[in-house]
Amino acid sequence: MGALAKPYGSMKDHVVRNDSRLSRMLHVLLHMARHEGPMTSDAIARMLGTNPVVVRRTMAGLRDAGYVRSEKGHGGGWVIAKPLEKVSLLDVHRAVGGPRLFAIGPENPKADCAVERAVNTALEGVLRDAEALLLARLGAVSLAELARDFDAYCDAAD
Repeated sequence: MGALAKPYGSMKDHVVRNDSRLSRMLHVLLHMARHEGPMTSDAIARMLGTNPVVVRRTMAGLRDAGYVRSEKGHGGGWVIAKPLEKVSLLDVHRAVGGPRLFAIGPENPKADCAVERAVNTALEGVLRDAEALLLARLGAVSLAELARDFDAYCDAAD
């Protein structure tokens, strides 16, 4: 094999775990929107198959952004604090830490090689455009739209 040729092995060797915080918190928020009263961190953790501490840590970002609030004491828990129409998927993405949307990029951003600089420039432009498009789309979808879709799925199942 030449200097550039490297065996890649199987696909499972290169699988990167997805960051599921956004989808998991959207799931939680929709359940909360249809739940009577507060939901405890324990109840949310059971629903997600995780630890209540992880739930509280993640919900803290949503609380700090003003999308949920926590009520202490007996009968307390998490409640939605803003109308679903006023919260976009992008808002939730940012509140849960806004992880990088793409895991691909240049190997060496400060390359000396002209070929590598050309590749980096092309990739950076394409990724920047793709990220802008994805962020715009996330910003255009509200939690209210998700809730309507959820209701429609439930109605169709009946």
